[in-house]
Amino acid sequence: MESLSPNIFVKDINETINFYKLLGFDLVMTVPDTGSDLVWAMMMKGGVTMMFQTFNSLGDELPEINRNNGGSLLLYIKLDNITTYFESIKDHVKVLKGLEKTFYGATEFSIADNNNYVLTFAEDE
Repeated sequence: MESLSPNIFVKDINETINFYKLLGFDLVMTVPDTGSDLVWAMMMKGGVTMMFQTFNSLGDELPEINRNNGGSLLLYIKLDNITTYFESIKDHVKVLKGLEKTFYGATEFSIADNNNYVLTFAEDE
């Protein structure tokens, strides 16, 4: 195995792209390539790749995928300079848990994205 890139299902691709740009992600690719009726997007920040796809684009394929926002999923993202990053986004996102040191030696904080998925950012001490 070489990598893991989650493909997260969302209602509004453009709103999701704007949210992740706020977190510092760059838009890498979309389907279609241009226009306002996007059904899929790939975004990257450093070594983290996230893909987003609309629920509607699935049609009747994969009925096992829940069609609700959010879910029992937490994305754990490691980064450097966590305090600086937290300060740069905290006033623009829904912070679920502020900066704290954990018993296992990491500093972490958690936010909810615009689709109600939980993102936990961590820096090892």
